[in-house]
Amino acid sequence: MLKRTLLLLVAAIVWTGAAELPAQDVHDEMARRVLDRVPLIDGHNDLPWTIRMFEGAPRDVEAYDLRAPTTGHTDIPRLREGRVGAQFWSIYVPYGAAEEGDAARVQLEQFDIANRMIARYPDVLAPAYSASDIERVFGSGRIASLLGMEGGHVIENSLGALRAYYQAGARYMTLTHSNTLDWADSATDSAVHGGLTRFGVEVVREMNRMGMLVDLSHVSAETMHDVLDVAEAPVIFSHSSARALTDHPRNVPDDVLRRLPENGGVVMVTFVEPFVNTASMEWYDLPREERRQRPQPRATLADVADHVEHVREVAGIEHVGIGSDFDGISRGPAGLEDVSTFPNLFAELSRRGWSEEELAMLAGENVLRVMREVEAVARVLSRERRPSTATIEELDGEGAG
Repeated sequence: MLKRTLLLLVAAIVWTGAAELPAQDVHDEMARRVLDRVPLIDGHNDLPWTIRMFEGAPRDVEAYDLRAPTTGHTDIPRLREGRVGAQFWSIYVPYGAAEEGDAARVQLEQFDIANRMIARYPDVLAPAYSASDIERVFGSGRIASLLGMEGGHVIENSLGALRAYYQAGARYMTLTHSNTLDWADSATDSAVHGGLTRFGVEVVREMNRMGMLVDLSHVSAETMHDVLDVAEAPVIFSHSSARALTDHPRNVPDDVLRRLPENGGVVMVTFVEPFVNTASMEWYDLPREERRQRPQPRATLADVADHVEHVREVAGIEHVGIGSDFDGISRGPAGLEDVSTFPNLFAELSRRGWSEEELAMLAGENVLRVMREVEAVARVLSRERRPSTATIEELDGEGAG
């Protein structure tokens, strides 16, 4: 009798504990389960630039020790906690370097910093150049590390330079950064061309021929449309959000989102506060003196989830991914403060009714599909046409460049 009573008591305790488990635990568990089997692919992290600008020891990969807590958003313990499976490390170069004639040197130095960083932690990071590389590295328990160039100013109007950067390991190029180029309009500068010039079209064609992802973050809406008109392979937006929710020029308008299913591309929703929260955007638009006099509004995890859901609703579940911009922003939204917090977003979407299959597509399956399609297109195009020797002067006129 005593034994039966004890068993009933234990069962009651277990049942009560299970009944009182918060629903969040169920959603956290779903997030962990998805990210354990599917590589979480983040489209944009500026850690190589953070290392370059490290106040204590600029460019010193050893001094910026990723095994210890860092002052930025990224280190190895937090990458592990965030279950990052693959990372596009941004090899960013400011537009000013091009104006000073230093774009190529600075770009090569950023390749060097990123490659030394990856090589320093071979038990954690491994280089990747293709979809199959990502799956292989993820399967080994390491983080697949890819390189993405941020800003087409670094090719200095040269298709030969573009090919050299691809050979050096770059697997995407953001066509512009914050400034309009000789061949493409930026989202945050004066529109000069109404989108792409003829040379800009040739840049996209050559990227498709090689298998380099065409990244439309930072470009104007007209440039987005021009690229979608001529692209022979799916595009990405490595770190952008939805303009219908936050009317920032860096975000993607709905008319572009509606074209993505035909192209096959993916918008990798970013965590940049003024891109996902209107109050934050309006604060950033104030004169600097006014900003000093009032607190900065805080974007939240819920804001980012809203943008993810909007892209899903307009473009479709096959066309959304994640592109944080960690270490390229001063702070992340509340709930998404650093690379350790990625699972929070997946748990939030689970609470909103997303299935495991849908979360897996968001995490990495969509980007892997895009990469496989880009690689397949390149295998065909590289047999059909030779590397382009066109110049901007030939295509856009002698006064170009």
